[in-house]
Amino acid sequence: MGATSEPTDDDLLRRAREGDPEAFGRLYQRRQAGIYRFVWRMTGSRSLAEDVTQETFMVLMRQPEAYDPSRGSPAALLYGIARNHVLRQLQRTRPSLPLDDPGGEWSGPLPEALVSREGPDHLLARAEAVREVRRAILALPPAFREVVVLCELVEVSYADAAEALGCPVGTVRSRLHRARGLLSEALRAAAEPEAPRAAGRAMP
Repeated sequence: MGATSEPTDDDLLRRAREGDPEAFGRLYQRRQAGIYRFVWRMTGSRSLAEDVTQETFMVLMRQPEAYDPSRGSPAALLYGIARNHVLRQLQRTRPSLPLDDPGGEWSGPLPEALVSREGPDHLLARAEAVREVRRAILALPPAFREVVVLCELVEVSYADAAEALGCPVGTVRSRLHRARGLLSEALRAAAEPEAPRAAGRAMP
């Protein structure tokens, strides 16, 4: 007897719309970690990430008819809902939310593409590199920050990112290219003060 195939997100959402609470629970277990990481990396706040993740799934539970399979995947819809909550929060808390946890998953490796080949790659070899990159990402304008978080850190497909952000795939690609350039500039600027200080220490 062959193994039962794993239901797709579409299957689970369809069953949830038909009143199957177990299906909704499975969809939540499958997607909540990605939504949480997206909000956390957009805002730097764990508490806000928890709240927005819960609210995102509550919206889907209250309005399952909002999903249109012809427009994208359930994951794209969830990221789109979360994104709307994040943007509203960012508008209320400008310029940015405080970083409430310097460790966690941010201490792991970051995608190499986040720093261009012309950027200060030597920063990545230093202990504070992750924090510098984290701050640089949080300092990006939201339109650029969200494509970096979705496509580089959460690893959402360009198609799902485009649906979540309500823009063409080409726009996602162009914003991501620009965001990488901004990150490289920010990291280069962060590295520049080191040289004068080092030169000053070397002078008699």
